[in-house]
Amino acid sequence: MGTMYGLPNQPRSTIKAAVALALAFAAGCVDIIGYLSFGHQFTAHMTGATVHLGQRLLDARWNEAAFAGGVIATFFLGSITGRTIIEIGSRRRIRNVAIATLILEAALISAVAFWGTSNVQIVLLAAAMGVQTATLTRIGSLTVHTTFVTGMLNKLAQLVAHAGFLAYDGFRGSTEAKIARGPVLQEGRFIFGVWACYLIGAIAGTGTRSRWGVHALLVPLAVVCMVAASDLVKPLSIEEERDVLEG
Repeated sequence: MGTMYGLPNQPRSTIKAAVALALAFAAGCVDIIGYLSFGHQFTAHMTGATVHLGQRLLDARWNEAAFAGGVIATFFLGSITGRTIIEIGSRRRIRNVAIATLILEAALISAVAFWGTSNVQIVLLAAAMGVQTATLTRIGSLTVHTTFVTGMLNKLAQLVAHAGFLAYDGFRGSTEAKIARGPVLQEGRFIFGVWACYLIGAIAGTGTRSRWGVHALLVPLAVVCMVAASDLVKPLSIEEERDVLEG
């Protein structure tokens, strides 16, 4: 049972945390490669895509507005599909159902990496990011976003502020606050790591795309495939179901 200072209910799964960091790296790669390759449209960052949609609607640039709207819609449908697969697996007690969503994501990325010849291909990347978003959503009581980091930065800010108050309470002699501060800082480091991995992915995606073009998607594809293989060792869907229930 957590305390008033926010102690987590369980220690975080090390494997699941590593998976989250790897997927954040992959998403950063996909987002920037898609942005640079297909009409400067984001595939994971739907806030940016929504802003583009609003701008193009106001400017009556209907084709571009339809393009932006299609990206948002396919991200949404990809997320529904991914969550549906996870839910079916949970109901049927399938241990390795997450591998299905990750293989679907890998297939969508592969289609663009090998046959990406038009801007329409970006909707496949958006769908892939939607599927990834649904695959891993929690680690213990902590909500995790691996395809966009605005929420992660907001949570990090909350934890930093909370850690400051815990430090103050600990200075005033609260033993409970001193004990609680460690897990809060641990969560903060992890969330910073998610943001940093997304940034590193964007850097890697920019560099590889300048050399290999759209084939640079093979880098995040390899990461997703490795994560899918890890599901055979540590079923992510079972961990996800447990964390959602506990959250």
